[in-house]
Amino acid sequence: MSEPVNLIVFDLGGVLVQIARSWGEAHARAGLPPHSIAGDAAFLARRAPLLDALSIGRIAPAEYYAGVAEVSDSVYTPDDVRRIHLAWHWAEYPGVGTVVEAIEASGVLTGALSNTSEPHWADLRGPDSRYPTVARLRHAVASHLAGVLKPDAAIYRAFEEVSGIPAARLLFFDDLPENVEAARGLGWRAEWIDPTGDPAAQLRAALRRHDVLR
Repeated sequence: MSEPVNLIVFDLGGVLVQIARSWGEAHARAGLPPHSIAGDAAFLARRAPLLDALSIGRIAPAEYYAGVAEVSDSVYTPDDVRRIHLAWHWAEYPGVGTVVEAIEASGVLTGALSNTSEPHWADLRGPDSRYPTVARLRHAVASHLAGVLKPDAAIYRAFEEVSGIPAARLLFFDDLPENVEAARGLGWRAEWIDPTGDPAAQLRAALRRHDVLR
């Protein structure tokens, strides 16, 4: 018989929070005029290492904004990049709040394990957060504070240390298959969430399969 689940671990974007699925989508959501660079593969490749550096806390947000503006050949200003970055998420998915409430009512703990950045984390988890479900999660590990990104094993081990819960008693939800597979490889239970579907319904179904909810 498998061990009971003691803690549900959520990725945030694509699981609890609605996010842009591309730079082009975030560009549009930021209210910037249409431009071909938003889908330019060469520009996006130059941006990628800057985002990784921001997401592990190696560079400050202002350095990221300036760096992306530079690799865009000044198509973007640093303030444009800031606006795009802050437009990346906008609301919780409908119904996820009641799912987390049901988990807590069952006596199971909750937490977050997120590849994120300082500006996003402040918006999602700050004292004036517009994301009450995210803000209430008890245990949290963020990549920009841990200095490592999923699917690196070190960030999962960091969560185990912070929470004090062993791998076999953790159930993890993520919208990226590679992050789910990494968690399973470390002994966690893990399930993929399709962000284009109904995450709340998917969460409830998986929680029933794992005997967390009835």
